[in-house]
Amino acid sequence: MEIRRQGRQGRQKTRKTEDRRQRRQGRQKTKKTRKTEDKEDKEDRMSLETAKTFQDLLVWNKAHQFVLAVYKLSDGFPQREIYGLTSQLRRAAISVPANIAEGFKKRSKFDKARFMNIAQGSAEECRYYLILANDLGYGDTKPITLQLDEVSRLLAKYHDAIASDARS
Repeated sequence: MEIRRQGRQGRQKTRKTEDRRQRRQGRQKTKKTRKTEDKEDKEDRMSLETAKTFQDLLVWNKAHQFVLAVYKLSDGFPQREIYGLTSQLRRAAISVPANIAEGFKKRSKFDKARFMNIAQGSAEECRYYLILANDLGYGDTKPITLQLDEVSRLLAKYHDAIASDARS
């Protein structure tokens, strides 16, 4: 019985040491990640402030590339899905850059932020349709999901930037 206790205590000490090491490594990675994210935030805000048309926005360009990729992917879906998944996925994908474009010309910051939020909702709708397409075996959705992740990240930053300006 006593030997087991010592064994457990030894394992607990090892786990604690490993946990400390992982936390230290996490903090180091976090500092590097924060610097990179801060730099990206500055670039995104500059893009938002200096854009003359919605086509100048990085987020719109990425969303447009995503729509083109959705069309290529959905071309390979079965014909029976033409009025189902194909139509729904394409409609939701098109909605992302369309809402960005519509929100760009809105005069109030509140309206701009609202349209970015609507675009975020459409992006999440696309995420589900891509999961469904993958589960049904309609194609490899991994690359296009990575594109969607980038669009979602940018949308969140643009929305937050606009919303914080609206509160100021």
